[in-house]
Amino acid sequence: MVLAERRRAWDPPAHCPPPALLPYVPRVPPAALPGKLTATTFALERPCCVFDGHANASDTVWLVVAFANASAAFRNPPSQASVPLYEQLPTAHSYMTLETAVAAYTCSAPSPAFLRVGGDTACGGQGSRDPCNGPLPSPGPYRVKFLVMGCHGPKAETRWSDPILLRTAGSPSTIDPAPVRCGSNVVVIASILASLGAVLAAAVLGAAGAAAWGSLCRQGSGTSAFARSSYRTHHIPPALPQPLPPGCTCSPPGLGCFVPRPPGPCPAE
Repeated sequence: MVLAERRRAWDPPAHCPPPALLPYVPRVPPAALPGKLTATTFALERPCCVFDGHANASDTVWLVVAFANASAAFRNPPSQASVPLYEQLPTAHSYMTLETAVAAYTCSAPSPAFLRVGGDTACGGQGSRDPCNGPLPSPGPYRVKFLVMGCHGPKAETRWSDPILLRTAGSPSTIDPAPVRCGSNVVVIASILASLGAVLAAAVLGAAGAAAWGSLCRQGSGTSAFARSSYRTHHIPPALPQPLPPGCTCSPPGLGCFVPRPPGPCPAE
């Protein structure tokens, strides 16, 4: 009975004006965020100050989630009784979730900066009409928009987001257990690179050895010059020959003089 009264309260009048189109575009946070995109969920920036002036305190804001290729065919529900459920996503290709009071999106509301789409693993499959924020069944891509619902149906809506593609996990069956074998070209290139590395290492070692040897030679020559310049020997001039007496001629050492019988003896050696 309560559900029937709620449905009657949402029944639109005979002529409802189209909802106002807001310039806001929902998006995934551009900054790095843990779990921003997973295999079944994604994060959205919370729209703040977007619905001011377009909604009353009793209105609610919904998030419409649709496959990217089916977003153009989505039609806003005329009442809450026509809201597409999460369980209808495989067949209807869209659903509505995250029903929130419009006051949570005002400028002064102390709300979290992000929304998590697909984060409720306990909902769905119970046959209830409560909005379910269940895990997304495939990588998508998806597109989303916010829709303001009043007592008489839609009142305002944002633009559709860009396509949002979830992460995909590799299947174990697609992993090749055999090691990857390198082709002959790769082996040749690796051999050439190894040879070039050995030549380069030898050249570097040779240059370093030559530099070290030159340094040692320069040190040794500097020490010898210092020794030659510092050590001074005592110079002894050679003995001058003694003049011979008249009438003597030189003879080989130790034989004295050949004397042609001058007067007087030759001097002794």
